[in-house]
Amino acid sequence: MKVLITGFDPFGGEPINPAWEAVKHLPDTILGATVIKAQLPTVFGKSATLLATLMREHRPDVVLNIGQSGGRFAITPERVAINIDDARIPDNEHQQPIDEVIRVDGAPAYFSRLPLKGIVQRIKENGIPAAVSNSAGTFVCNHIMYQLHYLIEQAYPGVRGGFIHVPYITEQVADKINQPCLSMADITRALILAIEAVVLYQDGDLKLVGGEIS
Repeated sequence: MKVLITGFDPFGGEPINPAWEAVKHLPDTILGATVIKAQLPTVFGKSATLLATLMREHRPDVVLNIGQSGGRFAITPERVAINIDDARIPDNEHQQPIDEVIRVDGAPAYFSRLPLKGIVQRIKENGIPAAVSNSAGTFVCNHIMYQLHYLIEQAYPGVRGGFIHVPYITEQVADKINQPCLSMADITRALILAIEAVVLYQDGDLKLVGGEIS
């Protein structure tokens, strides 16, 4: 099995992005799966173009996109990506699309092809907070998750793909009051555990409570 895992470069004035920092420190093999690591730009459009190139070059069985979500307490695999770009801040090339459709010929939304409950359970069993998220936002993270699943639908029907958000790391919140964070070691370990779950749950996800009332 080949797993392509990507992390974004820093954005929004942050000097680092824990998504890429964790991805680049992952081992090259996890439970027998080959791990291919790549950085994506936090840029609408360009990130998807590079992802398409990487998928064409490496022909992975699984694609995991990782992004930063400051303010979250846990590692959060995303359940769904929606067909809309609505940027609260500009991306790294000063683009700020407002209420723009990502793909006119794409579905209104795409659901993750990852074993979300299995990922959450495996991470939590190892003492790291994790939960399923039902909103990937409307910035470049949602954009790339949507574009990934559009690519899968169009050209790679056998590929499993999805997106995981990670919190700030400790260094990022030194001057931020009451902001949650995790250590770099915990985030890296959580991504290893997530890949382990993807390898272990190839035939279906766990049936566990993980929904939300609102």
